[in-house]
Order: sequence, then structure tokens, then C-alpha cells
Amino acid sequence: MMRKRTFLSFLGAVLLVSAAPVVYGAARPSAAQSTTKTSSSKSKKRKKTVAKPKGQKAPTADRIKEIQTALQKDGSYQGEPNGKWDDATVEAMKKYQDKNGITPTGKIDALSLEKLGLGSDTAGKGAPVPAVSSAPVHSSAPAPSTTQQ
Repeated sequence: MMRKRTFLSFLGAVLLVSAAPVVYGAARPSAAQSTTKTSSSKSKKRKKTVAKPKGQKAPTADRIKEIQTALQKDGSYQGEPNGKWDDATVEAMKKYQDKNGITPTGKIDALSLEKLGLGSDTAGKGAPVPAVSSAPVHSSAPAPSTTQQ
């Protein structure tokens, strides 16, 4: 009985010492230690990667020319549209936004594009809402009787 208790105490101590680097993350295998890993240790350390949503893409040169042309017609942009979002274009956008009651950031946003006549009717208004179907609704209940007595 005493040998069994001693063995179990020893085994517990060995397990505790061997698990300490895993629990505390303090030790990494040195060159002297074995660098082989079991599949269970890999699964514990592997992190799931989550796909990041892609951000807004930069407008093309043609789209910038469209915006510059619209700003030019408004009188906010001086010069010829060149398709580059340069300092003159930023300043023209700020001027246009300020004249139209939009926070003058100088950035392209849905409201500014809509007011310039270049945006869509729904851009910047919120998430799309599914259309209401005009198809008749079928129920599992029996139809009421229409016979006269």
C-alpha cells in the first residue's frame, strides 16, 4: 500500500512538472529537448483564422474624373478633371460638402455622391430590406365552407 501511494505521488509530481510549461506557457523546447509535437498539442495551440471583410476599394481614375466634373459644374472645383484624388479635389469636396450641409471631411461618401447626382437612391440609407411578396399565403388549415344550407 505504501509503495502504491509513493508511486502515485511520484507520478503526480512528474505530471505536474511536465504540464507546467504548457499551463504557464513559460518554456519552449530547447535544442537538447525533443522538438516533436503530438497532434493533441498542435490542436490546442492552433488558432482559428477568421476571414476579415474587405474594405472599400479606391475609386478608379474614371470615377474620380466623374466626381471632379460634378464638382466643377457646381463651381467647387477649379481646373481640368485629371482622375487623381489630389489636394485640390479634397478641398473642392470639402467646399461642396460645407455648402450642402454635410460635414466637410473631403472624403467620398454616399451622401455627397447622392447630392452630386452620382450616387444611388439607396446608398448610405441602411441595410437592404427584402421585398414584400404579393403571392398568396398558403395555410395548412382547411378553407371555410362556403356552401349554403
